[in-house]
Amino acid sequence: MVALTQEELLAEFESMTLIQLSEFVKAFEEKFDVTAAAAAPVVVAGAAAGGAAAEAEPEKDEFDVVLTGAGDKKIQVIKVVRELTSLGLKEAKDLVDGAPKPVLEKVAKDAADKAKEALEGAGASVEVK
Repeated sequence: MVALTQEELLAEFESMTLIQLSEFVKAFEEKFDVTAAAAAPVVVAGAAAGGAAAEAEPEKDEFDVVLTGAGDKKIQVIKVVRELTSLGLKEAKDLVDGAPKPVLEKVAKDAADKAKEALEGAGASVEVK
């Protein structure tokens, strides 16, 4: 297998549509068990190169669940946050105390809806973006 240089890889990414680039990022995340937070500049560069027509094509398939308020039952909300994430007690408490903060990022629509329902059931105010 021939190794591609960084310039060759960037040229390949420039030629991809946003949908193709998004699918690549998802496959990369799954293959190497990482998140694409560091790859976000590549997506932005691809969007700039893709033009306005390519920007209108993609349909949003990743959502963020943002805790906007803990409500009266803060302990219940902390418990739900811990169930939804891998956070410890202190981290979950800090997240709830620091609202508005994202609880889950870049999750599927159904997972976002379930998380919102669970958090609202515990008395929290939640927003899905």
